[in-house]
Amino acid sequence: MTTVGEFMTTRLVTMDANDTLTAAAQEMRDSAIGDVVVTAGDDVVGIVTDRDITVRAVAENKDPNTTRLKEISSRDLVTVSQYDDAVAAADLMRTYAVRRLPVIDDGRLVGLISMGDLAVEREPQSVLADISADDPNN
Repeated sequence: MTTVGEFMTTRLVTMDANDTLTAAAQEMRDSAIGDVVVTAGDDVVGIVTDRDITVRAVAENKDPNTTRLKEISSRDLVTVSQYDDAVAAADLMRTYAVRRLPVIDDGRLVGLISMGDLAVEREPQSVLADISADDPNN
């Protein structure tokens, strides 16, 4: 069995739920990433992607300087353990129509696995795998 831990990203950027969209966008730019994990204290409460900022905030005329991450983050997160089967993680992504899953162990965030991470493993010759292998945001 191939596990989530073999493919997850451990270089994560977390931001507080009360941080602004502008701060998140600047962090994404500076870190060359496409998402941040949103936290409240030690708890993971959501994920915000660059697309979320565009579609859920800018397109709705929300002020990025005053809108908080908690207002637009994806909630009701589906999570996995680093010991879970990678194929099962891919199935969860398909079932819940998400591209990223936080990896939680003992109540602590330890990684993030993306559709791109799994594509590189499962179908290394696919176009998605080719793009994802070169993309630090996958």
